[in-house]
Amino acid sequence: MGASGATFHIITYGCQMNEYDTHLVESQLVALGMDMVDSPDHADLVLLNTCAVRGKPVDKVRTVLGLLRKEKQKRNLVVGMMGCLAQLEEGQQIARKFEVDVLIGPGAILDISKALENNERFWSLQFKDELHDFIPPAPTGKLQAHLTIMRGCDHHCTYCIVPTTRGPQVSRHPDLIMKELDMLLAAGVQEVTLLGQNVNSYGIDQGQRVAGIPSFAELLRMVGSSGIKRVKFTTSHPMNFTEDVAQAMAETPAVCNYVHLPVQSGSNRVLRRMAREYTIEKYLEHIAAVKKWMPDVVLATDIIVGFSGETEEDFQQTMDLFDEVGYDQAYMFAYSARPGTPSYKHFDDMPREVKIERLKRLIDKQKEWALKKNGAFVGQDVEVLLRGDATDPSLLEGHTRGNHPIFIPKVPGLDRPGIYTVRVSHATPHSMFGNFLDAQGQVLVPVKNAAVNV
Repeated sequence: MGASGATFHIITYGCQMNEYDTHLVESQLVALGMDMVDSPDHADLVLLNTCAVRGKPVDKVRTVLGLLRKEKQKRNLVVGMMGCLAQLEEGQQIARKFEVDVLIGPGAILDISKALENNERFWSLQFKDELHDFIPPAPTGKLQAHLTIMRGCDHHCTYCIVPTTRGPQVSRHPDLIMKELDMLLAAGVQEVTLLGQNVNSYGIDQGQRVAGIPSFAELLRMVGSSGIKRVKFTTSHPMNFTEDVAQAMAETPAVCNYVHLPVQSGSNRVLRRMAREYTIEKYLEHIAAVKKWMPDVVLATDIIVGFSGETEEDFQQTMDLFDEVGYDQAYMFAYSARPGTPSYKHFDDMPREVKIERLKRLIDKQKEWALKKNGAFVGQDVEVLLRGDATDPSLLEGHTRGNHPIFIPKVPGLDRPGIYTVRVSHATPHSMFGNFLDAQGQVLVPVKNAAVNV
């Protein structure tokens, strides 16, 4: 298809890395002269940036591709698939079935321009080195941005497809990272999230320290001293966590007091079957180190419920761990067996009803802890990055340094995105609510389109 003057739309599933890659591809398409539109109904090119970690997003891709295949019968439309699913045989079979025109793996996304030069179907699944050196333009009009510091993963958890879809770990050179950060700062970005499959192993690729690349703790200090107001990162693997990371966080004011440290299970037996490479005892040492350096840390985790062979006793150990750590936030999933993973090949799956029943119990526990932790902020003043209007037209939405969603009633003159101080008025397990403060630290409450002090 001719790129200049054509329109495109990208549908993104999955993780923040996919969001970053979507922005990268968008910048490439705009540079080719294409216009981005808000709906696939008005696009000449529709790209699906896919996720393969769980079965649900794969099912969504099948549904959307089915609809797009029908749409292609009505008009000239180019359909493409990128992301992790594209790298797998499963995804390639789906692409054939639904007559996808462009198939690009996560390591070949810079080939999008070549794909559009062809009038025939284009597939590219190589992991290309030039991707690691590419710096996308900064997003415009946004206070938040993602910044990839590495790609791929050298761990081989039995349930995970990422080493296959994204290849071995490659750390980006710090000069490239800092150059991209400078561009983000110039564009007005105030919060950056450093991205990697395992940020703690930054600078150690395929088990070897890479010359000229600092440790992750050192990188945090570099990024935090750049002038950026808020720094976050995701995600951490407990196997590679070191106490100097917690120390760097505590000693670098720009780095937020938020740590996402996925545990996956509270049972050592299950962790061995997952090939997670650490024990619960070692994991708790990491938690203790984080709390030592940051007593006010906000802790988040990932937990897989119902992994192959998990007994009720194993699950109860996960419940007990949740109580011992006291997580503020948790991302919880019923195990989804994914083709191409060792656990799919070698382990039997559990009945779905058992997994769902256990997941419900864990969610109930998480809600109890989240309400307790969020409730402790009531009456406190917190720093909020305000993003803009919430779904409720009377509210604005933002998030704290601890990644808590927070909603604030609109006050005339205080609706511009930015960083504000907000006093928390009440909390739920899922979010907080608060009010703006005036220059004297008094609460501003809107009354009939006017702000009053209380």
